[in-house]
Amino acid sequence: MISVSGARKLSRVSERVALPFRLQRVEDLSYGDSDARNLLIHGENAEVLELLRPSFKGLIRCIYIDPPYNNGETYTHYHDDLDHASWLRIIRDRLVILRDFLREDGTLWISIDDREVHYLKVAADDIFGRENFLTTIIWEQRTSRENRKVFSNNHEYILCYAKNRRIGCRALNGLTPGPELLTRYRNPDHDPRGPWQSVSANVQAGHGTPSQFYDLIAPNGTRHSPPKGRCWVYTRTRMQREIEDNRIWFGGDGNGVPRLKRFLSEAQPTLRPETLWRAGEVGTTLAAKRHLLQLFTEDAVFDTPKPESLIQRIMQIATDHDDWVLDAYLGSGTTAAVAHKLGRHYIGVELGEHAVTHCAQRLRKVIDGDSGGISATVGWSGGGGFDFRRLV
Repeated sequence: MISVSGARKLSRVSERVALPFRLQRVEDLSYGDSDARNLLIHGENAEVLELLRPSFKGLIRCIYIDPPYNNGETYTHYHDDLDHASWLRIIRDRLVILRDFLREDGTLWISIDDREVHYLKVAADDIFGRENFLTTIIWEQRTSRENRKVFSNNHEYILCYAKNRRIGCRALNGLTPGPELLTRYRNPDHDPRGPWQSVSANVQAGHGTPSQFYDLIAPNGTRHSPPKGRCWVYTRTRMQREIEDNRIWFGGDGNGVPRLKRFLSEAQPTLRPETLWRAGEVGTTLAAKRHLLQLFTEDAVFDTPKPESLIQRIMQIATDHDDWVLDAYLGSGTTAAVAHKLGRHYIGVELGEHAVTHCAQRLRKVIDGDSGGISATVGWSGGGGFDFRRLV
């Protein structure tokens, strides 16, 4: 939660950015609701971030960056080939600045591939603290086989750090369960409390107390002992209350091993995110490129854009409605587009001319009701606005 002073500071953000920060508003490229607190900035990110830091320090809930991977490839919009030391220095300098932007419950997510991932993690550990490293996501970014190389590399990585692990972990959201999970809830005994699933009624003995070791007598008289090395999850008295309340399941014939009934109406289940994100769940580079080709008539779209569903997954975990999101390497504008559709405020920074040709134009289409990407799944129909600024 933002403090009162933080909320007042947040309300002044638009006014303060309008001050002589060398960030000149471009009227023709700004679009939509003039009161919307969304910023698209054309300029070198280190300079821009330094200018924004006084206004946004400690206010950003989620930072996602997709920096150059330094993999030696030549892409449509840039040549991704620096010497390793220079690349690492540039990334370190920006991570130092970015850390100041995060709220205490904020998180940083960095896309990278295997050429620099290990060096990047060591650098990020040094800046954010090893204790604040949360996980490495493996994203299946392609499903086809690449036979022209020694290995067909089908995945990339996303490193995730918290500003403060203790606070940040509590603030992260679970994922909404899909139909597959909900099918586990059934109601074979027609319980008026609705569908339920059964879970184990015993736990590891090492954590139990003497009151959890006993023979359980089922309603039909069958005697059940906990498995070796296990004990019952409840004491004898509590277990008897649960049986009387029809919260213990003994199978359809009453002779089954006792299990706990967990009702869907009481569980409000969420899923803890896994670290392997499959293409079928969060999309691929190819799917993202197809979306861009629908948005833009020219062929010169980005070679390796991120799909909206991938960024949506990150924002579902790391943010809530009206939170601020920052992307200092905006690229084709995916982060800003997803944040806009999900009702988050955003700052997107991009050095290349595609800040104008792609990012600004893409956001205009989003505001006008772009139906691609995640639009159908989130019910997006348009609206909002953004303020385009140029570093001078």
